[in-house]
Amino acid sequence: MIAAHTLSTRFMGSTDNYDKADIVMVGVPMDFTCSFRPGTRFGPQKIREVSVGIEEYSVYMNKDLTDKNYYDAGDLDLPYGNVNRSLEMIGTACKQIITDNKFPVFIGGEHLISLPIIKEIYKKYGDELVILHFDAHADLRQDYLGEHYSHASVMRRVCEFVKTKNIFQFGIRSGTKAEFEYAKANTNMYLFEVLEPLREVVKNLGERPVYVTLDIDVVDPAFANGTGTPEPGGCTSAEMIRAIYEISKLHLVGFDLVEVSPGFDPSDRTALLAAKLIRDVILSV
Repeated sequence: MIAAHTLSTRFMGSTDNYDKADIVMVGVPMDFTCSFRPGTRFGPQKIREVSVGIEEYSVYMNKDLTDKNYYDAGDLDLPYGNVNRSLEMIGTACKQIITDNKFPVFIGGEHLISLPIIKEIYKKYGDELVILHFDAHADLRQDYLGEHYSHASVMRRVCEFVKTKNIFQFGIRSGTKAEFEYAKANTNMYLFEVLEPLREVVKNLGERPVYVTLDIDVVDPAFANGTGTPEPGGCTSAEMIRAIYEISKLHLVGFDLVEVSPGFDPSDRTALLAAKLIRDVILSV
């Protein structure tokens, strides 16, 4: 069993039995390196809270959560402000889940939480692993204000061990000139667009193991304003939901959704979108 806070509110329909679950959800309430507006530590619980407001049946997938066996482990009890120790704990949780042959779903929290998760996934699948990265920001900085570990540098850290040509970035519309030059020489970056380039990529991936990391700010702030670094010019919520349907055709081996910051969205529409995306990912496994 993963060591985490026991929650009174869990994601809708989750089982109480870790051992029998095929999918395990873990909240990661960490926003230690947020560069603009903090508050993503409250994202995991808000997403769970509003999940009861959506249906268990997905008309997109034509599947129902009642046919899935998934366990919500609660939130990791992270040492506040200790980035390195927190990353170790996140990695340990992911290692346990995949060692137990279960599908990991992590809810952030800031985007840096993806780094130890992807490291553990990579240890299992090696150079066959493909990363699909949905984000407004390139996240390819060498550092941010001198900090090696930052939500602004998470994909650059991933590039240090995953083959860069196995990394596909969608919806990117913000970053430094150096980041875009790095991406041009190394990763597969699709500026501004999400759905159309994704459809082409999906056709060519076959049965390769695929990890998906989704920063909610890939969606335009008109649809998802509850995030720490909103960036105008993004995709619609409908397009992102369709993107999850495309992803469902792949051999998914893990998923995270990050950067929901509910304090900036009293309407809860950002958390509701996140819950709907997570629901359809669960139905994809």
